[in-house]
Amino acid sequence: MIHAIYKYMCAAALLLSVTGCGDFLKEYSQDTDYVDSWEDLNELLIGNCYLPQYQSSTLGQANDDNQFFLHFLGDELDENLSTNDDNLMEYDGKERVFGYFTWQARSGQNDSYTGYNTENGNWTQMYKLINVANNIIYSVTKLKQNDNAAQLGKIKVDGEAHFLRAYYYFFLANLYGKAYDPATASSDLAVPIKTSENVEDKSFQRNTVQEVYDLILSDLDIADQELTAYGAQPSKYRADSVAVHFLKSRVYLYMQNWEMAARYAQKVINEHPTLQNLNALNQKAGILNAASPELIFSMGGNAMPCYTMNYIKSFTITDKIYGLYSDDDLRKSKFIWTNGDFHGYAKTPIIATNLTQEPTDPQYYFYAYYSPTSFNHVDISDKFCFRSAEAYLIKAEAEAYLGHEDAARQALNTLRAQRYAPGADYAVTATGEDLIKTIRNERERELCLEGQRWFDLRRYRVCQVLPQKETITHHYYYYESRSSSTRTALHTFTLQPDDWGWVLPIPQEVLDANNGMKNNERGTRTYSSTAL
Repeated sequence: MIHAIYKYMCAAALLLSVTGCGDFLKEYSQDTDYVDSWEDLNELLIGNCYLPQYQSSTLGQANDDNQFFLHFLGDELDENLSTNDDNLMEYDGKERVFGYFTWQARSGQNDSYTGYNTENGNWTQMYKLINVANNIIYSVTKLKQNDNAAQLGKIKVDGEAHFLRAYYYFFLANLYGKAYDPATASSDLAVPIKTSENVEDKSFQRNTVQEVYDLILSDLDIADQELTAYGAQPSKYRADSVAVHFLKSRVYLYMQNWEMAARYAQKVINEHPTLQNLNALNQKAGILNAASPELIFSMGGNAMPCYTMNYIKSFTITDKIYGLYSDDDLRKSKFIWTNGDFHGYAKTPIIATNLTQEPTDPQYYFYAYYSPTSFNHVDISDKFCFRSAEAYLIKAEAEAYLGHEDAARQALNTLRAQRYAPGADYAVTATGEDLIKTIRNERERELCLEGQRWFDLRRYRVCQVLPQKETITHHYYYYESRSSSTRTALHTFTLQPDDWGWVLPIPQEVLDANNGMKNNERGTRTYSSTAL
């Protein structure tokens, strides 16, 4: 029963990914009345609508993470320019991120410019999940269960499906559409909207940014009503009303609706105020884990260990980001570790019980993420994760834009009080534009490598209160061969403030499958070359 409907949903997903509708679809029924109960839909929701929860220990497993590229778009990571380590790189991983890391006209561009890597995985996955949500939302209305328990179950799965559909469209819109600008949102193109449960034999076209955001808010309103009525969830891997309020606060922040962003951020703070005091956090414990008192919701995997540890150690947290932390900011040592010019990522827990290495030991990079004997790894996503710390930051930013500076400083200082060593002068007293800049810097420090920075840089560019346009520079080394550690050339790429690269291209396979679909503006990416 569930298998049959799942095959049907997968077929629907293909329509927006790699092909048009063909004869192969005829074998699938469009009758979903054979779903018997909300429990069936709950099973489908858990298994095929939430992003899969996996724990990556190797690059091969990291390949299952279709959002792997997100951290490589902004200014958080750069190639390690140090020459102290002969085992810095794993070439397959380097080349996999090349098209994103250097903002190419096509994201799948390989580093020799001779072909393309797969570039539609994220698009395909998101629309597959959206189609599952569409079918759950439709099927709930057809269920004949009417007792109280069944009614409660129905609003549970329907609420979660609406939340997930909203989240996926929000993610897609901010990758493939321009940042929300109230002046242009009604004309800027985002992604196609599909809410029907049926397979549709047609070419899809892109909806506007405003239309996608309207759907997101509508879905979240339904999710809010239903999940509030349902109550608490048994797991942080399932969305509840607090998660809905959190996503609403982030969506309104992106839309520059400061009043609503502040309102929902305060709701989250009221519902989940707890922050981790870093003074009481063991160095090996990590902050991104299921036991964190800050965790509100998480789904999906965490591929960052495979890109900033032993396997692909060529990528380092940039000196720019690292330099934002003062010495009395405990995040400098508990979020990040260093060895020479290399800055690694330490938010995730060290699970190995027999770990004896100190942070200065090169092996610490490896063991910081999993035990080499038990292969236990971080259990929280590095991109799809809601923490109470972010709610305080959203509250601070929105209040600052509104001119409510006391409220902004209070929210910001509440967070900072849990992040600094005893006796440190952490309190922010800035006003005006300096206060806004301080809050933005705090987001960099707190949310480093949590999938927020690229989106933040995009929305700052169109902020009506204080626009901020950045220039980003990335470095990419070439080697004598794919197995060599001898560098031959360094190419330097720059993303200018008004570059077309601030919006990802629509995957070529999607353009080919949907006649007339418009791509985002593209151009030729240039670079400077230094022989070594």
